[in-house]
Amino acid sequence: MTTTSPYLRRTRLTVTDRDLAAYRAAARTGLPAAATAGASPAHPFVAAHALAQHTVTALTAGDDGFTGVVHLAQEIHTHTPPTPGDLDVTVEVTAARREARGTRLALTTRLTDTTTARPVADLHTSALLVGATGTEPHGTLAPAAHPGTTPDGPPLTLTHTLSTADTTAYAHASGDLNPIHLDDDAARAAGFPATIAHGMHLLALAAEEITDRHAAGDPARIAALGARFAAPTRPGTELRLTLQPHDAGTVVRFTVATDAGTAVKAGWARIAPAGE
Repeated sequence: MTTTSPYLRRTRLTVTDRDLAAYRAAARTGLPAAATAGASPAHPFVAAHALAQHTVTALTAGDDGFTGVVHLAQEIHTHTPPTPGDLDVTVEVTAARREARGTRLALTTRLTDTTTARPVADLHTSALLVGATGTEPHGTLAPAAHPGTTPDGPPLTLTHTLSTADTTAYAHASGDLNPIHLDDDAARAAGFPATIAHGMHLLALAAEEITDRHAAGDPARIAALGARFAAPTRPGTELRLTLQPHDAGTVVRFTVATDAGTAVKAGWARIAPAGE
């Protein structure tokens, strides 16, 4: 890993067939086998996650008030789906703003194919460093994207339930082994009643449903994906995923709700025409 500044870090990552298949299987919890092989539309986040985590860890080192990270929102813009091989990963903290609960960060990540030097994906992440005050405010927090203007057909609501075993499988496939997803005591220490599902698991599952129902089963047609995480969910909770196509089916908006309220809001996927 290369550290250019506290706000810019680089590393190289090797992606294998096994990595891609394991994550796609975990993302498709409760769904039949994929009709078309390929990386999950959410896989670029997996490739970026470790370096983003290192970046946040470095920023909060020695910050006595810091108690944890809340993932607020995520956008993934894919130029070409990840394939086995080496990726250069660059994470930059483009903005930081002090808030009542801590410091809000905007991180921009680029994944680049080392063989072709072409960009694979660009990611925009919003996170809250709870209790943190050591990061100097800078930059401007950009508004979240929310494409789609004209509804195209009726919404469809689908139900899913993620078990504790599903959450554990997702943790290992994604590399996100934060104990709040795996250990009840750790989750309670962080202020939750027990373990919680990964927000990105819900986003990845929504992307797979959209792939099957609106992209003819081809994950490579999901050109971009985004959502805001509104509330945590417990394994075993029924999830209601509502899909609403927009703009002649080129965008699908979605939400994930439970009996307690909205878990994922302002979700969207941009769908490329077949053959692009």
